[in-house]
Amino acid sequence: MNGPDEGIARELVVGDNEKSIRLDAYLGHSLESLVSRSKVKKLIQAGSIRVDGRCVSPHYRVKPGERIHVEWTEPCEDAAPAEAIPIDILYEDEALLIVNKPAGMVVHPAHGNPSHTLVNALLYHVRTLKRFSNQVRPGIVHRLDKDTSGVMVIAKHERAHDFLARQFKNHKIQKVYQAVVRHVVQRDEGVCEEPVGRAFLNRKKVVIKPSGGKDAVTYFRILRRFRRATLVEVRPKTGRTHQIRVHMAHLGHPVLGDALYGIKSPWINRQALHACSLAFTHPSTHKTVYFEAALPEDINGLINHLEKEG
Repeated sequence: MNGPDEGIARELVVGDNEKSIRLDAYLGHSLESLVSRSKVKKLIQAGSIRVDGRCVSPHYRVKPGERIHVEWTEPCEDAAPAEAIPIDILYEDEALLIVNKPAGMVVHPAHGNPSHTLVNALLYHVRTLKRFSNQVRPGIVHRLDKDTSGVMVIAKHERAHDFLARQFKNHKIQKVYQAVVRHVVQRDEGVCEEPVGRAFLNRKKVVIKPSGGKDAVTYFRILRRFRRATLVEVRPKTGRTHQIRVHMAHLGHPVLGDALYGIKSPWINRQALHACSLAFTHPSTHKTVYFEAALPEDINGLINHLEKEG
């Protein structure tokens, strides 16, 4: 059964390429994971949605730079069920858990993935997580895409969660990834600082958004060059959705196997992207800790194939 009502608030800024779109259509796309278009219309008519502080009609056409504030209450989501799913635990203490997430596993339940997620597995292995106020994403401080593997930190109580969340928000967590990308990257190192945001027509896709996008910074350096690909180390300063995949594709070097931002590969059935390590300040000891996970078999197999190509 659902719990008490929970307040939801969002503020959106209209981008240059989104002008003259009806407000209900704009929000129907922008908030499709949260609310239906029919609900959007009702919220507009109820005054729960304002444009630059003004109440407008559902057919109002938005203009670049306008700020749209959306606020309403809805029932809390049901708690995720515990499931006896094996997980690779790299480290555990009273405050946190370090796991090596496999490719193919969704981090937390959502529309289309109600079960068999990392959260479902964690709730079975760490019974104290059920005490968290957020019953759908207990302990989750950050995420990895479904088909990205690697190191994740999980908080075991609220104090640890808040402490770690502040480090992520302030970009104090040192995250290192390795990726195999298409073509030979000529520069030994570089940075991409293009803002990113959700595509208007395909909300599952993230695009470069010079106007209205969120700041995103990705550093990279070359580890090894092959005849038709490159192994790179990537250090994202920010943690935007699909950031590495979008930035590398923008530079002309999409991650191999990434069908959304590049093309599929016959040598690996997912994007060749792995979160190798995390370094952060421990919430209990306040000392810097470091955890890493070796490249998985499928990425090593891809690298072996590229080595044989020359």
